[in-house]
Amino acid sequence: MTRLIIWRHGNTDWNAANRVQGQTDVPLNELGRDQARDAAPLLASLRPDAIVSSDLSRAAETAAALAALTGLPVRTDARLRERHFGQWQGLHLTEVAERFPAEYARWRSGDPAPGADLEPLPDLGQRVAAALQEAADAAPGGTVVIATHGGGSRQGVGHLLGWDAGVLRSVGSLANCHWTELRHDDVRGWQLRAHNVGLIAVPAVADAV
Repeated sequence: MTRLIIWRHGNTDWNAANRVQGQTDVPLNELGRDQARDAAPLLASLRPDAIVSSDLSRAAETAAALAALTGLPVRTDARLRERHFGQWQGLHLTEVAERFPAEYARWRSGDPAPGADLEPLPDLGQRVAAALQEAADAAPGGTVVIATHGGGSRQGVGHLLGWDAGVLRSVGSLANCHWTELRHDDVRGWQLRAHNVGLIAVPAVADAV
């Protein structure tokens, strides 16, 4: 049995301000660093065999908190980056709604490719899932912690599990420094074992931020 622990990064100032991050490289804030340090002992207790991270600093800093406890190196993979939000990156969600009303309405309704140069959701799911599968293949029978992002993690997990868009829309976003657990065996394939696990049950912000 191979286990993936797919861990969303800690809080950033842009998270707190409902500002669209996407692939903009925004670091953790002090709360986010505290969240990563607090969650790391729980994840260390799962005895991970490897740590892989998005190359964006908010995920890499989160992964570093676990690496400091386990002594494991962190391998980065750009495919684990968040969705690219095109013309929205850097804007507050209120600004997005004002400047791109039609595209914003389509995004809110679940349109996988609403325009404004947003990365289509199927493309996002395929690239994140490819990185997840490669990380699992490199540690057969082991446990791998993947430090990544809210929207990307949901689409990547959904792609691995074979979920359609309707099922994915019913799955809540990961809160900062919370995680999803997947397990794989040769009989049943990938299985969801837990979702939105963490120290404190807090509301998740929109995937865009």
